[in-house]
Amino acid sequence: MVAVPEAPGKVRLVSEQALPPSSVLGGPEAVPCCPGERARVSKGEGGPAAAARWTKLPAAVTLSPRAVCAVFLLAAASVLAAPAAPAPAPAPATPAADEATTYKQLELFARVLSYVQNNYVEKVDDKQLIYGAIKGMLDTLDPHTVFMPPDVFKEMKIDTSGEFGGLGLDIAKKGDVLVVVTPVDDTPAARAGVRAGDEILAIDGESTRSMDVARAAAKMRGPAGKRVTLTLMREGFVQPQDITILRDHVRIVSAEGTLYGAIGYVKLKNFQERTDAYLKRELDRLRTLNGGHELRALVLDLRNNPGGLLDQAVAVSDRFLPGKLTIVTTRGRGAHHVTEEKSHDRDTEKPYPMVVLVNGGCASAAEIVAGALQDHTRALIVGTPTFGKGSVQTVIELEDGSGLKLTIARYFTPKGRSIQELGIQPDVVVPDTRDGTATRMPREKDLRHHLHNDGAPDVRSPRVLSAKDWEVTSTLQDDQLRLALNYLHDTLPNLPGATAAAKPGVAPNPPPGGNALVPAVRRTP
Repeated sequence: MVAVPEAPGKVRLVSEQALPPSSVLGGPEAVPCCPGERARVSKGEGGPAAAARWTKLPAAVTLSPRAVCAVFLLAAASVLAAPAAPAPAPAPATPAADEATTYKQLELFARVLSYVQNNYVEKVDDKQLIYGAIKGMLDTLDPHTVFMPPDVFKEMKIDTSGEFGGLGLDIAKKGDVLVVVTPVDDTPAARAGVRAGDEILAIDGESTRSMDVARAAAKMRGPAGKRVTLTLMREGFVQPQDITILRDHVRIVSAEGTLYGAIGYVKLKNFQERTDAYLKRELDRLRTLNGGHELRALVLDLRNNPGGLLDQAVAVSDRFLPGKLTIVTTRGRGAHHVTEEKSHDRDTEKPYPMVVLVNGGCASAAEIVAGALQDHTRALIVGTPTFGKGSVQTVIELEDGSGLKLTIARYFTPKGRSIQELGIQPDVVVPDTRDGTATRMPREKDLRHHLHNDGAPDVRSPRVLSAKDWEVTSTLQDDQLRLALNYLHDTLPNLPGATAAAKPGVAPNPPPGGNALVPAVRRTP
């Protein structure tokens, strides 16, 4: 809330969402804060343009942060100096009464702050007190609304570009416990034996019970070559075990692929600034490997893709859809700020058959792509139900270098299905058994304070795919991928088979126990 003068001697409180973003950022110009878009003073990032509308107030009524603090301090002084007043008679709730109630709560906050500053047994750090208060406030909201101090916010900004030292883990908070959503393939964590579902009880000896995800990620990141000790608990352990992992360079590469016969396979790791460009480059590379001919079919692997930038999810979906089709709709509180993203005719891939692989680690932007291709019957969705993160966050960089990630809307598929809590249900359910057992992953519905979905679940009739084994995939132990490739091979006439094996980069016989490619790193600590 921001204090705004209304009349001499009076102050009313206005939600920051009603202020122009420049008031939030403290910058000279308004910066769009759109669904999926990070608000920055210097540069916008991600998200479709004009995805949210902000009501601007006259500049003359906007107080600076220093003036707001002065108002709070004056309120605190008046509260501390004035005798207790008798409680007023109950009155009907009105907007003015709601504002008055909020202001009283701010007076209470100022009173407590004053007591702590003046009477606590040791000298306190005022900044840490305020940061702690903000974190506590946001902790009552959904798990994706968080406050990030400057050091944590700086680390978060690396998620969508660049290279950093880290472990290669996707993590989430389940109740008071920090859990591994998935270790990224071919990263230090995966090589050290960390598994999906592992509970991280401590990082370098510090308990994670009161640690938020952003801070935990920051602690696991750092210079390559340095060691990080994780205290893990998993099903089957008698007691927690320490595992020491050597950080390595984690390079954010969104897309990598290979060719099976004339069928392309592309794995998208996350949705960062250049994901669509990486995808186009991989598809062109696979066409070159295919002798310059068009791909006969494509498997798009979104498994364990934690999401990322909304505009990249829209661009990837657009690449496979003809023009003027709805890709995703976002709706804010009370159905306000409704935005609909549509496809375009330019740069659309040929309408070759597609299978999209999904699992419980597929979230957010990845779910948008799966939902759009499913609703428009552009691809067959194969795997297990997705994570179910159907909420939109805007990230605002504050003037002291800290950041606020705020949930402002929900995602809906082209047919109006809310992704939140329910996720995307595959057309064909195939357990993820790459490690020999069905992988158990936490879902959005397992997270504390998650937003609930009042919509009806997406109930689909069970569908079974039957496909003959293909020599190109005979040694592939990834059941989902093998079934998808065999199915596409069976349904397409005159597909070349193992003859493509001699081409560089083509993997007709991938090594046992894994995919034909080595997945790169996603947006992770």
